[in-house]
Amino acid sequence: MRRKLVAGNWKMNGSIAANALLLAEIKAGLGNAACDAAVCVPAPYFAQCQALLSGSAIALGAQDMSAHDAGAYTGEVSASMLLEFSCRYVIVGHSERRAYFGETNELVAQKAVRAIKAGLIPIVCVGETLAQREAGRTDVIVGEQIDAVLSLIAENDLSKIVVAYEPVWAIGTGETATPEMAQEVHAMLRKRLSAKNAQAAMQVKILYGGSMKPENAKELLAMPDIDGGLIGGAALKAMDFLSIIRAA
Repeated sequence: MRRKLVAGNWKMNGSIAANALLLAEIKAGLGNAACDAAVCVPAPYFAQCQALLSGSAIALGAQDMSAHDAGAYTGEVSASMLLEFSCRYVIVGHSERRAYFGETNELVAQKAVRAIKAGLIPIVCVGETLAQREAGRTDVIVGEQIDAVLSLIAENDLSKIVVAYEPVWAIGTGETATPEMAQEVHAMLRKRLSAKNAQAAMQVKILYGGSMKPENAKELLAMPDIDGGLIGGAALKAMDFLSIIRAA
């Protein structure tokens, strides 16, 4: 049975004071969680969060990384830099990176490969817009996104990734895919992974990233192919984040 993962994506939120309070409350309420937990924080707060999470069961993650090792790439952050701050996870291909910064399937795949080679666990985000869903293109769009990654990673590296399905139409809108709708896409993703490496595919965690919150977490997490959540707004509220962790 796959151990579930609940990862918070703070996006461009936080401050030194707010981070300290939030992480203190999460650590105090975590207890002996039966799932893995992580927070993916803005880069300026790596050092602070590394220190605050030291010795805890909560892993540190980044929200993005460069596809390059080093060099003249002003503003970019490399995998080796993330490792120096004890990052374990890195989100690649979030829908906001794709929409606002023009990241392509190919670039996302390159970042995933770079992360794996460095020893980081990439959380590879895939998902469709409302227009694409209404046009019946969910499987095509999401399939193309995950296939780009699968085409570049080695067969024996498949178990080193996490996949996050984030229906773009359900992020920050208050809308949520029903558990059955989400499970349908998660099952399709598992099938794609299995075509690459059937044994490894059963180990890959596939998270749901479409506005999971305390009110719907239990029902979503009960689905056979939903292995946790990539949490946005609810990750900024300790009680909400802890409630989702307990549901997992």
